[in-house]
Amino acid sequence: MRIHFSFVRAFFLLLSLGLSGVCHVAYAAPPSTGRYWVVLRDKAGVRFNPATYFAPQALARRQRQQLPLLDSTDFPVRPDYLRQVQAGVDSVAFVSRWFNAVSCRATPAQAAALRRLPCVRSIERCPDAPMLPAAQPGAPERGTPEVSAADHQLAFSQTASLGAADFRRAKLDGRGLRIAIFDVGFSGADQHAAFQHLRTGKRILATYDFLKKLPYVYAGGSHGTEVLSCIAGILPDGTALGLAPEAEFLLARTEQLHREQFAEEEAWLAAAEWADRQGVDIINSSLGYTSRRYFPEQMNGRNSLVARAAAMAVRKGILVVNAAGNDGLDPEWRTIGTPADGDSVLAVGGLDPDNYLHIGFSSYGPTADRRLKPNVTAYGTVLAAAPGGYVRTQGTSFASPLMAGFAACAWQQNRNLTAMQLFEKLQASANLYPYYDYAHGYGMPRASWFTADGPKKPPTAATFDFVAQADSMLAVIIRPGVGQVAARALPLYSDSVDVKAPSISKDKLAAVPAVGREELAPPVSDGAEKSPPAGATPALPDPPSYLYWHVSDRRGVLRTYEVLDVKQRAVLQIPLRNLHAGDTVQVHYRGFTSTYSAQ
Repeated sequence: MRIHFSFVRAFFLLLSLGLSGVCHVAYAAPPSTGRYWVVLRDKAGVRFNPATYFAPQALARRQRQQLPLLDSTDFPVRPDYLRQVQAGVDSVAFVSRWFNAVSCRATPAQAAALRRLPCVRSIERCPDAPMLPAAQPGAPERGTPEVSAADHQLAFSQTASLGAADFRRAKLDGRGLRIAIFDVGFSGADQHAAFQHLRTGKRILATYDFLKKLPYVYAGGSHGTEVLSCIAGILPDGTALGLAPEAEFLLARTEQLHREQFAEEEAWLAAAEWADRQGVDIINSSLGYTSRRYFPEQMNGRNSLVARAAAMAVRKGILVVNAAGNDGLDPEWRTIGTPADGDSVLAVGGLDPDNYLHIGFSSYGPTADRRLKPNVTAYGTVLAAAPGGYVRTQGTSFASPLMAGFAACAWQQNRNLTAMQLFEKLQASANLYPYYDYAHGYGMPRASWFTADGPKKPPTAATFDFVAQADSMLAVIIRPGVGQVAARALPLYSDSVDVKAPSISKDKLAAVPAVGREELAPPVSDGAEKSPPAGATPALPDPPSYLYWHVSDRRGVLRTYEVLDVKQRAVLQIPLRNLHAGDTVQVHYRGFTSTYSAQ
C-alpha cells in the first residue's frame, strides 16, 4: 500500500509539473495596479476662454481682488498629452488643470513606460494602502425634534459669542457670498426644516459627489448636514445656528465616512477646482489628514497634496477655512492636521462654551515649521441640525463653519477685500490680538470690529504693569482697582510644560473622533428642561477674565505659554535667568496687551 500510494502521489506531482506552464499562461493573475500622480510637461498651444469656462461670479471675484482673469493654471491639460497617458494606463481617475497632472491607476511596467514619454515631467507613486477604518462607527444618528432649554441656550450662544447681534444690526447675513462645503455627506439636508429657507430661495446652487462622480450628495453621512447648519441652519423658533443663513451654497462630497484613502485628497482638489469655476468665495473644509498618512514633522503646509490645493484656491481669491483637528488629547500627534497647516488657510480651533478656554480635544499648533496655528477659535461644542431633528455635537469641525459664516458676513461688509486681506482682518478682530498662543491662536473674532463706525480696536486702559524686582525677577502686577485677590494655573500649557490632568469630567476628557468624523456630544443632564420656558430670552454671560502670557524668541516662536485665573495683584513672576537675549514676554489681560523685551 505504501508503494502504491507513493507511486500515485508521484504520478500526480509529475502531472501537475507538466501542466504548470499551461496553467500559468492561462490563469495567471494580472499584475497589480497602483495609483500614480503624473505631472505633464507643458500646456503649449492650448486655447482658453475664461468667459465661457468660468461662471460670471468667478470672474467678478477675480476682478474685485485685482487678480488676472486667467493664468496658465486655469488652462486645460493638452488633449494630446492626455490621450498618451490614457493609452498607457489602466484607468484615469482625475485630471487637474491647476497642477497640469493626471491621477491614474497603472501597473509598475506601465508606470515605467509613462516615465519615458516626452510629455511627462514626473511620475510619483501615491499612497495606496489598504482602506483602513478611520474611526469606529459613531453613535447612531439621534436627532430629536425637541430642543431642551440648555441646548437652546447653546444654539444662541454659539453665534452670540462671535457677535451675532452686531451683524444683525448691520444687516450682514452672508447675502451675496458663495460658500462651498467639502465633507463626508449631507444626509437629510435636502429635507430638513432647518434649511427650508435655502430650498425656498434656491440657494443650494450645485452639488457633486467627487468619489462616486454623481451629483447626489444627500447620503454617505450626516456630518456635512451638521456643518451646513453651523453656517446657515435655523431652529423652528427662528434662532440661527450659524451666521450666514442668506449665503448661497455648493455641497461637495469628497470624503468616505469610515475609510482613509489618498483619493480623498484628490477629491478635495477636484472640488476646489470646481468651486473656483462656480465663483465660490469661501471653502469650508471640516476635514483633515494626519497619522494615517503623514508624520507630524510633515505638517508644514507644503508636503500634502491637499495643502497645496488649498494654497492654490487662495491664490484664486478664495478664503479657505479649515478645522484645526481633534488630536489635542492624542499624545502621539496633538498638532494640527493638513490642510489646516497651510500658511494661507484659516485654521480654526475649538473653545469650551463653559469657560471660553481651549477645549481639550482641539489640536495645538504650531506647524512643523513653527508658524502660528490655529489662527482663531470658536465654540467646539454646538447644537446642529441632523436627520430627525437636532443634536448637540462637538469637534473643531463645527468651530470651522461658525467661522466660515462669520467670514461671509465680514466679507459682505467689504466686498473689495482680497482673500488674504480678509484673513488678516479676521485675525486682527479676535479678542486676544495681538497676543497669540498655540491653543487659542489670536482668540475669538468679534463682529463689532467690522461693524463699529469708530476705530477698529479702541485703546484699552492699562490693566497691569511689568516690574523688574532686584534684577532677578520679572513680575506682572495687576493695577489697583482692576484685579481682585494666588493665581491658579488653568489646564492649558504648551508642549514644553508638564501638564497636570485637568479636573473636568470624564466625558469632556474623552477623545473626540478625527475631524470630519465627529460623534455626538454627551447629552445634558436628564433633569434639564425639555423646551425653553415661554417668552424666555437667551442671554450670553460675560466671558471670564483670564490673564494670558507667553515667552517667544526673536522669531516669534513660543517657548512657553499659560493662562491664569487672576486672584491676586502679583499674578505672575518670571525668573529673569530663564529669559534669553531677544526673548519677548507678552501678557494680555482684559483687552490690554503689553510686551517686555529681554536684553
